[in-house]
Amino acid sequence: MRITRDDVLHIARLAEIAVEEAELAPLVKQLDRIVGYVAQLDQAPEQSTPPPFVPGPAQVAWRADTVQPVPLAIPPAELAPAWREGFFIVPRLAGMEPE
Repeated sequence: MRITRDDVLHIARLAEIAVEEAELAPLVKQLDRIVGYVAQLDQAPEQSTPPPFVPGPAQVAWRADTVQPVPLAIPPAELAPAWREGFFIVPRLAGMEPE
């Protein structure tokens, strides 16, 4: 794909950039070289990615990554002064009583 003077003017208008006539010829050459380089990169053969590094022997089996709750040493019901249906029972504050 070749970049022309009209392409550069169109891009400049879309980007709302003022391009002076003296800057136009070098800009066309620069953009044409950039687009040509990107086209070369598209033609390069794709390389397969190497397998990820895993320390240790390859035959080591990984365990399933599952979330499991950690049991507490002392359940909260044993620590609470009052406990009902999974909730702590606390006394009402005097400031919260209706007047």
